[in-house]
Amino acid sequence: MGRRNVSMIRLGRCVAFLAAAAFLLPFTILLMVADQQYNFTYNSKRVFYQEYVFENGTHDEYLLPKEKFLEVGARMDARREYLQTECHRLGLDDSGHKANAWEYLINRQYHVIWCNIFKAASTSWMYNFNLMANYSASFLDKTKDVPLELARKKYARPTVEMIKKAQADSLTFLIVRHPLERLASAYNDKIVHAWPKSFHDKMGQRIIRKYRRSSNTQPTPTERYPVFEEFVSYVLDEAKAKRTLDMHWTPYTDFCTPCKVNFDVILKFETLDEDQRFLIQMARLQDIIKPEWRNSGKGTHNINHLYSRLKKSQLDGLYKLYKNDFTLFNYTIDSYYEIVQDDEKNSLG
Repeated sequence: MGRRNVSMIRLGRCVAFLAAAAFLLPFTILLMVADQQYNFTYNSKRVFYQEYVFENGTHDEYLLPKEKFLEVGARMDARREYLQTECHRLGLDDSGHKANAWEYLINRQYHVIWCNIFKAASTSWMYNFNLMANYSASFLDKTKDVPLELARKKYARPTVEMIKKAQADSLTFLIVRHPLERLASAYNDKIVHAWPKSFHDKMGQRIIRKYRRSSNTQPTPTERYPVFEEFVSYVLDEAKAKRTLDMHWTPYTDFCTPCKVNFDVILKFETLDEDQRFLIQMARLQDIIKPEWRNSGKGTHNINHLYSRLKKSQLDGLYKLYKNDFTLFNYTIDSYYEIVQDDEKNSLG
């Protein structure tokens, strides 16, 4: 009787396993088809552009010629493959990491999805997305409204599910920049040239009160805004305390979670002119927008001068903070270690 019961239990387990497998099989097939459909969408759009646009000819001065288009396309393929490889190597694509959809803009009319990274051509592409939202160029050129606020009136904050659904017939892209160049640009724009009594001006005054110290070896800064080493000390302390960083210097790996969203086109600030022409052509937006450069930055900054003020330990901290940004998008920090000071040469802490 005991043996019969054991046999019945084993049989029941086998039946349950087979039933579960039969139930899950259709979903597994659907996921595989969806993945193939995603790849087909991107590749078929590339094929369409190569076979239709170039064979029928074009005289638009903003478009890349066929040879350059193919060259940039190969560069995009390499970037996508590199990102996927590094995401998998670091384990950032596993189920333990959640996608962040908060900063994405989805345009269903023109089938493009963008994750807006501040201080990486965001002014230019926020303008473009506002054009695609049917704001007129004349209105955008004269309005005093904040471009992001205008955009969010037309583009609701999406969910991860909304992004995945839209990707079936859309191109998804982001623009990245060397992390330390982006940080320096954010410092210059938001701290050095902060509007009086603005959020960032008040932030700057708090930084000065906390981090400006007299030193026997270094003259006390006299600037009304935080000098770069004070600003960096503040950013590193905020990160160490696990407080939410300002969106202008939050690591874009956290901002866009690129290991959890499939990107078709990865533009880089360093090759932006060619990259955005390629994107405009791939998305067939040449009649809507032009690859113009709109920079809201105030003044200029000398990156070498800024980083020469830092201690090596501060640069170590910045690399730790932005390590995934460096790794996933193939940026290096080595040259910056030739600029910074040894810790004993700078007593600011």
